[in-house]
Amino acid sequence: MASPLYRVPVHRADGSSTTLGEYAGKVVLVVNVASACGLTPQYQALEEVYEKYRDRGFVVVGFPCNDFGAQEPGTAEEIAEFCDTKFGVKFPVLEKITVASATRHPLYKELIAEQPVRQDKPNSEFLANLAKYGIEIEHPEDIAWNFEKFLVDRKGRAVARFAPDVTPDDALVTSAIEAQL
Repeated sequence: MASPLYRVPVHRADGSSTTLGEYAGKVVLVVNVASACGLTPQYQALEEVYEKYRDRGFVVVGFPCNDFGAQEPGTAEEIAEFCDTKFGVKFPVLEKITVASATRHPLYKELIAEQPVRQDKPNSEFLANLAKYGIEIEHPEDIAWNFEKFLVDRKGRAVARFAPDVTPDDALVTSAIEAQL
């Protein structure tokens, strides 16, 4: 029986239908991305991690998201151009979705059900800094901000989740990737 994550319909940037089942048998890092966020430079590390591990059966899949501070206002074409020209992104960046609790995409409902707790960077002040701006996480399982990451194993199960400020090249992430490869 296919993983529930593999059955959730999503769309490529061109609007065509797909699922994460397209990446069955690979280790997948799912990330909600944004072009105008203070964390946007993570695109570079995402691409570097993708390049480093892709020949071993690894893929990064980005889902643009405009839920946090309206930091991804662009169209699919604008996002693709930004990713290409600013960061040389070669990993798949799919259609914009919503990850916020009120209108959360079914894929993120499933990811959160499988990994309800994010791993924070040791001694991180990220959530405290969000709170200083009046941004409170309503429920502990909610996506905190752009660039939260889920690691999905080769069988389609979410096996790890990382806070937005845990960069893709942080040892917390790369050691988890290597353990799945």
